[in-house]
Amino acid sequence: MTFLPPLLGRGVPPGRAETVFSAPVVRSDGLLDSAVEYAVDAGQRAVLFWDAMRQAGNAFVEHEEEGCPPVLFFKWDMVVDGRHLPRPVNYALVRIRPPEGAAPLDPKLRPFVIIDPRAGHGAGIGGFKDDSQVGVALRRGHPVYFVIFFRDPEPGQTILDITAAEGAFLRRIHELHPEAPKSVVIGNCQGGWAVMMLGAAQPELTGAIVLNGAPLSYWAGERGRNPMRYFGGLAGGSWPASLLADLGNGKFDGANLVMNFEALSPGNTWFKKYYNLFEKVDSETPRFLEFERWWGGYFLMNRDEIHWIVENLFIGDRFARGEIHAGGGATFNMRAIRSPVVVFASAGDNITPPGQALRWIADVYRDEQEIKTLGQTIVYLLHEDIGHLGIFVSGAVALKEHSEIAETLQLIDSVAPGLYEMVITHDTGGKWQVELQERSMAHIRAHSEEATNEAFPAVARISALNQHLYDVFAAPLVRRMANEKTAELGRQLHPLRLRRTLMSDSNPLMAPVGPLAAEARRRRAPAAPNNPFLAWERAWADMVERSFDAYRDMRDAWFERSFHATYEWLATLGIARVETPAEVPANLLAEAPEVRQALARMAEGGYAEAVVRMMILLAQARGGVRRDRLVRSSAMMRETEPFASMTPEARQALIRTQTVISAMAPTEALETLPKLLPKPADRRRALAAVEGVAGPEADLGDAALAMLARIRTTLSNGGNGAGRPMPFHAAAIPLD
Repeated sequence: MTFLPPLLGRGVPPGRAETVFSAPVVRSDGLLDSAVEYAVDAGQRAVLFWDAMRQAGNAFVEHEEEGCPPVLFFKWDMVVDGRHLPRPVNYALVRIRPPEGAAPLDPKLRPFVIIDPRAGHGAGIGGFKDDSQVGVALRRGHPVYFVIFFRDPEPGQTILDITAAEGAFLRRIHELHPEAPKSVVIGNCQGGWAVMMLGAAQPELTGAIVLNGAPLSYWAGERGRNPMRYFGGLAGGSWPASLLADLGNGKFDGANLVMNFEALSPGNTWFKKYYNLFEKVDSETPRFLEFERWWGGYFLMNRDEIHWIVENLFIGDRFARGEIHAGGGATFNMRAIRSPVVVFASAGDNITPPGQALRWIADVYRDEQEIKTLGQTIVYLLHEDIGHLGIFVSGAVALKEHSEIAETLQLIDSVAPGLYEMVITHDTGGKWQVELQERSMAHIRAHSEEATNEAFPAVARISALNQHLYDVFAAPLVRRMANEKTAELGRQLHPLRLRRTLMSDSNPLMAPVGPLAAEARRRRAPAAPNNPFLAWERAWADMVERSFDAYRDMRDAWFERSFHATYEWLATLGIARVETPAEVPANLLAEAPEVRQALARMAEGGYAEAVVRMMILLAQARGGVRRDRLVRSSAMMRETEPFASMTPEARQALIRTQTVISAMAPTEALETLPKLLPKPADRRRALAAVEGVAGPEADLGDAALAMLARIRTTLSNGGNGAGRPMPFHAAAIPLD
């Protein structure tokens, strides 16, 4: 790669500009001519590359001077400023304005609320382009709100204060949309655990919850693939974060978190993303500058905030185990969440691998039957290879996965409680077809691989010891030496900020780059695609990237071996005691009050109970439900009686109760159907409604078709299991 460093330090004499920036007039197929053509092209690309870096540096300086505002693509209006709440926080709720020419929003539709991660960067990644989570919701007519945050935290704010503020935001949205269902709350990355804390603390406020690349089980992962979970242990626990916050005069610099993320993939951090810009500088520059504006904005946290996050989540993994204190002696218990939860993860995500995104399900619930018993609906969606940031920013993901999630959320209230995987495929017409397939806890454990071992509890014990030693002996000295001037100087000299500042116009050495770039654009002469030197350049780039990857793999393997060797050895000395959970009796769920109450009322009810029970039995037999059936089911329950007269809460309670009955006692649930429908006319009507939702029998599958036949026989025979022949359609049920 030719970066032309001499051209950056001095101007180009006018007489030589033609030779530097122009291709030769006479061309041939000779290697020499190809070399000259490539040299001109590479020289021009090098100048344009450095100009793109200069523009990124200028944008960084401007963004910092503006206070790092959100990078939202859409215009917005302030709704609630958290800095003015009784417990001030640097968070705020804003309402997204629909773009000009867009269809008007329907205030009765379910609002969407997006919470971005405060993990070093600023807010806005969930809506920094048109094809995004925000754009998907707006195009469907939903009101969209965004939770932003400011660069500097409010003095004394805590994570619990932020949770309380987000509750206030949701209450305000409900006041603005009194006729709409509860808001869908979307949490991106670390915004995911914030949403789950809110749902656990105030379950009455949240509608469906969507977790995108959200790490909730930090100990989970696969050996040899997920090294980030070892970093805290190798650093000795949480004390380095406290040290950095004390050096920052009580504020932790988010640039340190970003640097940790970048360290995961040195090939991309130090080479690939820059080579990609150099190689495609004519087309790649706008995208590079757009993303750099967000990636290069660094935010601050209070010392207590970062200490809480590291101790409770990164090191302690306490959320999934229900050990995070919520104040007043209570703890955050994810079992208290009653809203449907949708989890989106990717196998290509090395920051939040599927294990960390999904393992909490197996930690919180005994099995999939308990999920049904508690009336909970959990849906997960796995991507094969998209990276962590691609989950939030990829336009292709927005147009497929996020669009299909948003479409499914409109029907989520019609989904029976249980654990499902959302599977997206193409139908014969080329459109996306979505099916929710029932899954067991074994599937979750298979994705999470190693969830815990003796090493991780040992890390938590050592971290607590090291933190105590630091707080007693080192922290007082560090805090005495630090002040706001030294803290700000340290922030400005941070490598991530410095490398951007040095590329801006504030560096005199960058002065010639702008004029040279203008001349390069005017005389741009790209090399032919078949130029052999371009192929050699790409081969060299691949070799460099592979070298970085080899270094990364060796480093990660060493980290993993060192981590396990150190902490498993400490565990053998009794540093950590891993408690084996007591065996849960197999009949525990059957003895639960909710189950006993539902089973006791199995033969009680009427048409509504029978229809819902039959649809659930069919779905259980098939092992899932296609979205087109959910569309028909949802329409039936909104538009036909007696369902239309019910409140949404009553319909959901009905579905939960019939799910418990069908899951815990499927045979009895089937046999008692005639008691719910004593009149033949009601049986015929109910079966016709179920057949209408089920759709063509050819699409049902053998298991569901067999269950439908059993339902028909049961209703035809009045529940005695014998006698009259099995009818094939609802019309065949006798009316006398």
